[in-house]
Amino acid sequence: MYYFCIAMAAAAFHLGGMSEIIYPRSPRETMDGWHYLPRYVDKIRLHLAGKLHADYQENLGKAFDGFWLKAAGVTHEQFVAVVKNSITDGEVCDWVRKNVPRTAAEKDAHWQDVLSRPLANDASAVARLQMRKEQAGIGHRDDIKCFVDMLDADEKRI
Repeated sequence: MYYFCIAMAAAAFHLGGMSEIIYPRSPRETMDGWHYLPRYVDKIRLHLAGKLHADYQENLGKAFDGFWLKAAGVTHEQFVAVVKNSITDGEVCDWVRKNVPRTAAEKDAHWQDVLSRPLANDASAVARLQMRKEQAGIGHRDDIKCFVDMLDADEKRI
């Protein structure tokens, strides 16, 4: 009986640590030529499953998600419905291909806009990037030059 109680306490302790963050894909991943889109799809799927970490909740459908939505001409609510009614990334990709016809140049312009953040002339955004680097313990890393780099570093990809 005593062993059972210890084993149960150990199991409960282990289960308590299962709140690990499930990271969405890198912003560098592509779908139908769109950088960032697979990350947004992952965030929506995690949100719908109740598993999107609190760190991602505030900007869902905003910030870089919003950059993609603006470039695509779609609302967050419309795209959530697309993802919710699909099972695979292939289905989402087919929808995007059919409903978001953009040239390769337009898709690349979107990606270059994302990569340019923070803009060099936006002192507050540059300071925010440095602050986030410091908070993550990587303030010394000169290779982290934009928010895309910061996301990949923070999520342990670079």
